[in-house]
This record gives sequence, C-alpha cells and structure tokens, in this order.
Amino acid sequence: MQGVYTIGADTHCGFTEFAVLSPSGRLIRRERCPTAIPDLYGILSSVRRPRATVIEEGPLADWLFRGLGDRGETVVVCDPRRNHLIAKDSDKDDAIDAEKLARLYRGGYVKEVYHGASHERMRFKRRVALYHDRVRHRVGEANRLMAQCRGYGVFVQERTFADAEGWRVCRAQLPENKMLRSDLDLLWRGYIGAAMQVESMRRRLIVQARKEPMIRRLTALPGVGWIRASTFFAYIDTPFRFRKKQALWRYMGIGLERRVSGAGFERVRVSRDANRVLKNVIIGAAMSAIASKENFFADQHRGWLDGGLSRRNARRNVARSLATVMWGMWKSGEAYRPELVAESARRPVMAEPSGV
Repeated sequence: MQGVYTIGADTHCGFTEFAVLSPSGRLIRRERCPTAIPDLYGILSSVRRPRATVIEEGPLADWLFRGLGDRGETVVVCDPRRNHLIAKDSDKDDAIDAEKLARLYRGGYVKEVYHGASHERMRFKRRVALYHDRVRHRVGEANRLMAQCRGYGVFVQERTFADAEGWRVCRAQLPENKMLRSDLDLLWRGYIGAAMQVESMRRRLIVQARKEPMIRRLTALPGVGWIRASTFFAYIDTPFRFRKKQALWRYMGIGLERRVSGAGFERVRVSRDANRVLKNVIIGAAMSAIASKENFFADQHRGWLDGGLSRRNARRNVARSLATVMWGMWKSGEAYRPELVAESARRPVMAEPSGV
C-alpha cells in the first residue's frame, strides 16, 4: 500500500468508526459519523487521494461497497474470519478495531471478499438467496410438524401432509384431543404457507432465469435444472474470479486443502470455508446425474467405483467434474458438448485419500 492513505471502517447500523493511516503507516486521524452514504463519503472525501477504505463482510457490506463505489471510492470488503488480530487481541473497541483493520489491509493481510459490479446481478442473487431461505424455512416447518406427530407414535414424511387430504389422513391417526389438534393445525397451516411461498418464488425465479442465455445453456447438463443453474450463475457471478478449477472447487466446498506441521502427518480434507448453498447445489446435481444413469457423469461414477473409490468420494468427483464443465462452458461461451465429457470420462483418475 505504498503511497496510499488507508482507511479502516468499523461499521454498525447507527454509526461508523474511522481510522486513517498515512502512507508511512502513522495514525493521523480518527472520526465517527452516522452510517449513511452522504456522511460516510463526506469523511472519506476529506482524506487525500490516493486512498482505500477497508470494511469487513457483513449485512451492510454490499450496500456500502456499491454506495461508496458509485462515488469513485476504492472499497475493499474483507473476510472477518481471517482477521484474528482484531478478534484475539487484549484491548477491543470500535476505534481500535478500525485502526487494526486499516493496518491489516496496509500490510496485505486481509482476504478480499468478492462483490460484483452489476446491480442487476446483485438483485438476481438476492432473489436466489431468498428462494433458498424460503426452502430452509419450509423444511424447518415440516420438521417441526413431523416431530410433533412422532411424539404420538405417528411417523410421516413431508409429502404426507403436503395437501389437505394427506393432512386429514395424518390427523385422524392422532389422539382425540382438542388442544393437541388445534396446535398441530396451526403448525400445518404454517407449513402450507411456507410451501406456497417456495412455489411462488420458484416460478418467479424460473421466469427470470429463462432470460439469461448462460443459465439456459447450463440446464442442458444432466442433473442441472433451472434452480441449480440459477444458483451457480448468481453466486459465482463471473467465471474469471477463479484462475484454476481447484480454487472454484474450494469455494464450492468440494475441493481439498492440505494441513501439515513439522514432522507430523499430512492431513488432506475437504475445504470447510465454503459457500454452503453452492455445495448443496453441486452435490445435489451430481446425485441427480448419477441417478439418471444415461450420461457420461454416471459413467464416470461407475468407473471411479470400479477403481476402488468410496461412494462418497466418487460422488464428490462427479460434483467436481460437473462444476468444471459448467465453469468451462461459461468461460468459453460454448454450449454443452457431451463428447468432451466422454473424453474426460476415459481418463484414469487418482483416488482421494481415505477419510476425506
């Protein structure tokens, strides 16, 4: 950060604490102002250029990144999990955090979190995220209802009470108790409301997804439907974020990371700092492709099983293969070409270490 004024900002809903470091690293100023774009920009614009502002990822990060970036400010959003100096040091308050954040950035020790430049893409990503949130809500409502039924010896699955007739049959198996049935009817109405929200969101998301040529191309892959293709498209944002496919795999939670210290054993495990939504999507797509059988990804899966891989590792390899094909299609702008996957399916694959 040579020659650059570094500004650390510790943001909260009510106020933001600033710490400004000179190009030589000397603390020259502290400020506090309301967390509003005009007030924030007023503070930043009073610092000489070139300047850079660093904030931590959080609920306000995207709004600040875009609001200040649109005014010509350089804003870096960093991963708070990597900032152990702030989390573990003895003294801690907002002013100290802002200064340490600036020093971490100035030293090159922060890990930048990607935020796309397109407002339209950001709004589409939020719609995709809302859909997955509503799915989790529906599943939670279903689990509560099933748990209540199990408490009375009635074992059902979600599809049993997905409509009024199924719920009537399920309800008839429960004890004749007015309070009990009233409570369970309340839970069932909550589940039905959540299911209706999911279906409504799904329809709207698909309508919007059909307008994106890249999403339409991705749906040609086995196991990749509109929702999975939309999620990959929205969360990856651009394929050029990743220089290598291994970086993409780690971001999606299907890549491996090495850990070794001294003369100890080397441990290889699946990366845990991953996007959980993307991981669920790509593993689900791999399972669907394997189940459909008549495609090259299923052929790859059978080949890996015959080669001695466990079902878990073979499935993860299929997920990596799918992710790589989707990434390559996006970078090249080409349509899905099964013959290329067929060629890669014939190549021998090294087995993963056991236990990952």
